Amino acid sequence: MSGHSKWANIKYRKAAQDTKRAKIWTKLLKEITIAAREGGGDENANPRLRTALIKARSNNIPNDTIIRAIKKGTGELEGIHYEEITYEGYGPGSVALLIEAVTDNKQRTVSEIRYLLTKHGGSLGEAGSVAWNFTRTGIILIPVENISEDDLLADVLEAGAEDMKRDVNYFEITTDLSSFNDIHEMLAKKYPIENAEISWVPRTTVKIDDLATAEKFVKLYDLLKDHDDIQNIWDNSDIPEEIINQLESN
Repeated sequence: MSGHSKWANIKYRKAAQDTKRAKIWTKLLKEITIAAREGGGDENANPRLRTALIKARSNNIPNDTIIRAIKKGTGELEGIHYEEITYEGYGPGSVALLIEAVTDNKQRTVSEIRYLLTKHGGSLGEAGSVAWNFTRTGIILIPVENISEDDLLADVLEAGAEDMKRDVNYFEITTDLSSFNDIHEMLAKKYPIENAEISWVPRTTVKIDDLATAEKFVKLYDLLKDHDDIQNIWDNSDIPEEIINQLESN
């Protein structure tokens, strides 16, 4: 169990440093509402809601706000009807993109996403054009500081996780979907959890070793991430450490 998760953690650090708290909260509350609508308001019987609540609480969303979002999903309170849509496409350097959106107006959202992709060196693809290259996986991040790698590895193996990788700042633990919540709960009793989510992990990656292409890709990624309707973005980019360092210094 060894390796690195460079760009994934770069993206997470950017998200963690995002000062637009209201926008982050809005996206998380949309996810809570949809999760409650699809699987009910009991987090113990609704793994998707349980995962959404983990992220909401880690972002310090007040409990009464969370409860209102759940009630909107279950129909106890009136709310906007959201639809979930996953868009597939490509960014600069032929990087595959999976874009998860939640919207009350599909026509508006697809038009805006197509515009952003086209303007910044990408394109919108057909359904199934890139999804085949991704696997649904649970991801848990634990800060490296003051953590014994050997002790954590032993606990990760005991919990039944699939893999553990170490980056400069985080241990990244991957799990299958069925055991994600149980493993998260087990590890959270002993370790500080920085982030826990269900993600799409690429089977193959596309290397971007050109700074100009990497800059274009990161700009597009940030614009998509900032879009009100876009909940999550996954990609299969592989940006070398030296390019990442240059991006971070710019």
